[in-house]
Amino acid sequence: MADSGLKGEGILPGHAIEALAGAGAIAAARPFDADQVQPASLDLRLGPTAWRIRASFLPGPGESVADRLERLALHTLDLTSGEVLETGCVYLVELEEALALPGDIAASANPKSSTGRLDVFTRVIADRSRAFDVVPAGYRGKLYLEISPRTFPILARRGSRLSQIRFRRGDARLDEAGLRALNLAEKLVDAPTPDTAGGGIAVSVDLSGAGFGGLLGFRAKHHTGLIDVDRRAACDVEDYWEPLFTRGRRELVLDPDAFYILASKEAVHVPPGFAAEMVPFDPLVGEFRVHYAGFFDPGFGHDAAGGSGARAVLEVRSREVPFILEDGQIVGRLVYERMQERPRTLYGEGLGSNYQAQGLKLSKHFRPWTRD
Repeated sequence: MADSGLKGEGILPGHAIEALAGAGAIAAARPFDADQVQPASLDLRLGPTAWRIRASFLPGPGESVADRLERLALHTLDLTSGEVLETGCVYLVELEEALALPGDIAASANPKSSTGRLDVFTRVIADRSRAFDVVPAGYRGKLYLEISPRTFPILARRGSRLSQIRFRRGDARLDEAGLRALNLAEKLVDAPTPDTAGGGIAVSVDLSGAGFGGLLGFRAKHHTGLIDVDRRAACDVEDYWEPLFTRGRRELVLDPDAFYILASKEAVHVPPGFAAEMVPFDPLVGEFRVHYAGFFDPGFGHDAAGGSGARAVLEVRSREVPFILEDGQIVGRLVYERMQERPRTLYGEGLGSNYQAQGLKLSKHFRPWTRD
């Protein structure tokens, strides 16, 4: 497989992704949507067919996804006009985009922010893969998306965009020393003494209620109505969420298998020449998972792009046991990678970005909410 001809290591910016598509390394049955290419990623679109499957799976090095699907599919759904994907079920959808990557370009995927905030678990699967959301350099083949709604049933259709993919050349992840130097130069988080252990900068949870009128976060309700993933501001918050307020104690007991939207104590900054990703779960910090949707684009929280003071919204699910979160407790780490080039447009600059300058914010599907 020939090399890409792209120079330098790092995450490919949007204009390089468009160049990859123009060279045939990204193929799709339909042209890209106008806003599909992001500053450091490409949104992936659902194809016309979904399968309800018995269980999640990885094909392994000897098989394609289609080979395994023949044995695991329970029934087929036509997404052309939209179908309901129920909670507690696992679905597989062939994506519109397929890849024929150069030998020096690899990729990784993640749920979109709005997907993670709905507690919809998604993972990209490639043929012969041994890991979810990982596409090796030089991969040629189709891509599939596993979808498992955990709390809310959703309505999805062909063209719905639940996941995103980043392309990278080489390894441009910052080590601990590089992260400390970047933080000194650019102030990645507004903590007085940032923790940069292990090559990731620590992010803690805000359970003070300060700045949010005493609001700590939201806990998802069960047995709710449907959410159309393509409709903005169509749902009333309190039909789906229970607001949680401080009562003098800066802590929150996470109920087993409950889903929460919380916010980071720190404002987060991703400088224009870098991209970041939240480590989804660190077993050293507790029995819970944080942040299903981990990509932070260049310019997130950047003053010049209108993002001053942007918090990281934390999608939190407890494990099998109740767990007490306390104000200021570390819940995850942001790892930073260099961009191959600075994107021509940053997150929040005329892109219709939903979460620039965000505080404690639910997904775009909900109408603005204020306390009575």
